[in-house]
Amino acid sequence: MAQTGSAPTQTQSHFTMNHPREKIIVGMSGGVDSSVAALLLLEQGYQVEGLFMKNWEEDDTKEYCSAATDLADASSVADQLGIPLHSVNFSADYWERVFAYFLDEYRAGRTPNPDVLCNREIKFKAFLDYALSTLGASRIATGHYARLIESNGEYQLQRAVDENKDQTYFLYMLGQPQLSRSYFPLGSLAKTQVRELAEKAGFSNHKKKDSTGICFIGERKFRDFLSRYLPANPGAIQTPEGETIGQHSGLMYYTLGQRQGLGIGGIKGTAEAPWFVVAKDLQRNLLIVAQGHQHPLLMSRSLVAGQLHWIGARTPQLPLSCKARIRHRQPLQSCWIEAQGKDGCRVHFDTPQRAVTPGQSIVFYSGPNCLGGAIIESSER
Repeated sequence: MAQTGSAPTQTQSHFTMNHPREKIIVGMSGGVDSSVAALLLLEQGYQVEGLFMKNWEEDDTKEYCSAATDLADASSVADQLGIPLHSVNFSADYWERVFAYFLDEYRAGRTPNPDVLCNREIKFKAFLDYALSTLGASRIATGHYARLIESNGEYQLQRAVDENKDQTYFLYMLGQPQLSRSYFPLGSLAKTQVRELAEKAGFSNHKKKDSTGICFIGERKFRDFLSRYLPANPGAIQTPEGETIGQHSGLMYYTLGQRQGLGIGGIKGTAEAPWFVVAKDLQRNLLIVAQGHQHPLLMSRSLVAGQLHWIGARTPQLPLSCKARIRHRQPLQSCWIEAQGKDGCRVHFDTPQRAVTPGQSIVFYSGPNCLGGAIIESSER
């Protein structure tokens, strides 16, 4: 079995590779991270311009974190820095390349991660193409917490110094063409340092909370939001033994391992331990629940994944021993990978994994390097 090696010893910081007057377009969202990214590049002598992307128009009202508010924050920072701020609307691209997939996955009973696809299709495709072809830039930069290292002409995506903020999990679908045209100025900083830099610079958004929710759509009541686009199909909630103990609002509203929002009270003849979603029976429209955070039906030793993507210029030899995570911020897990079909893989873990969720991503690591990843299709106990 192949073993992944340590990070190359002959590496060079991405920021020292090019003439500092090259033109870099920073994706400015109005948040503190992208604002400080622009500040750092400007201080390093680069020709910096900002670009604000509007990617959602369906219900952009004051009830949510609106694009108008974010644009005002981005404009304020750009004015303080004395840099131009461009604005572009990628809403059609977002709907076609990201949101349609998002709905298809929920329709199929899976739980997608739109941030992963959003990075590949919007931030590092639509935005990158626009910055290079229309604005005449040589590279783009974003406020992602990740590091980028060049070694012998190959670009390596590395985990951020601030492990709690590391975003390589969401960037694994990028390849050499995208990384060779990208910068991540915040990769060596902690979030606290970023806020301190923003406050020192006098940015009004230095205390602005981090964005959450669906990529570019923001914080919404998820059940109400999803019901606008997909019809709900209520059904029974059953135990693994087949006893009906409640009603669900539609399988698309639930994910494996979920505890909250099940609407199950005290069940006669059962312990008072909490209930968790352990399976979804799509054919019979049943939500299967059981008691116990570590219930055997929630634990898996292996999984099958598709759409396997490697970041490096050379495809690793399989089988391969490495580390992986099946959700953002999960501690890295020891595993080994074997090939499965044309573009898939089977992953075996040293220890059982809880709530392996179809539609989510598994991302692979070796030391600080993010190797790539795949979309989870199924799990095996």
